[in-house]
Amino acid sequence: MLKTHTLRLIHHAKTPRAAAIAGILFGILFSLCIINMQLSAPADLTDMNSWTDTNRSRIAISLELMPFAGLAFLWFVGVVRDKMGTFEDQFFATVVQGSGLLFLAMTFCAFAIGAGMLTAYNIGGSQVITSNIYLVNQSIMSQIFSIYGVKMAAVFMFSLSTLWLRTSAMPRALSFFTYLMAIIMFVSLSLSRWMVLLFPVWVLCISIYIMVLSFSRKPSGSMDGMTPEPAES
Repeated sequence: MLKTHTLRLIHHAKTPRAAAIAGILFGILFSLCIINMQLSAPADLTDMNSWTDTNRSRIAISLELMPFAGLAFLWFVGVVRDKMGTFEDQFFATVVQGSGLLFLAMTFCAFAIGAGMLTAYNIGGSQVITSNIYLVNQSIMSQIFSIYGVKMAAVFMFSLSTLWLRTSAMPRALSFFTYLMAIIMFVSLSLSRWMVLLFPVWVLCISIYIMVLSFSRKPSGSMDGMTPEPAES
């Protein structure tokens, strides 16, 4: 019994930090990918001659880093759900997991389209990827990533903040701030990738808060003093 209780204490002590590390990695990697792609793209995206070797090499770096950002996000979602444990509201927990997975799937889909175009261009040049083909694929990527992906990220934030309010796992002010960020992302119709940056910045801020809190509180059989209360029925 004592050994089992000790193992649980160790697990509870490490869980918030694991979520924080995963969230910080996601926030940094995802933001770097988006910023690098935005700064590397030429002014006229449809002018295939403006896509220099330097542009394509820098964008290729973002395309290669995105899967690692996705893995970090999956770890973040898994550890956050583990933190809730038996106290989580099953409905909102399902929405959190589903919206998070959909956001990640849409992100991977959009970046896979971009990676496919880049590979085809490197092989066949502008004879394979014409300006019309690029325009169609770019429009598809923007819709998937900047519209549908952003909406799923907003649902993820909204559902998670609701769980926090129902279980008191996080300060109420942080939950209401998350609501505000989610509403901004949900009502936005912008196709700009800069809008997507709100999500990794939010994850980064939450993760830093969890990390600081995990070091400032001592484990006492709970999640570093952050034991969620049972969700209201």
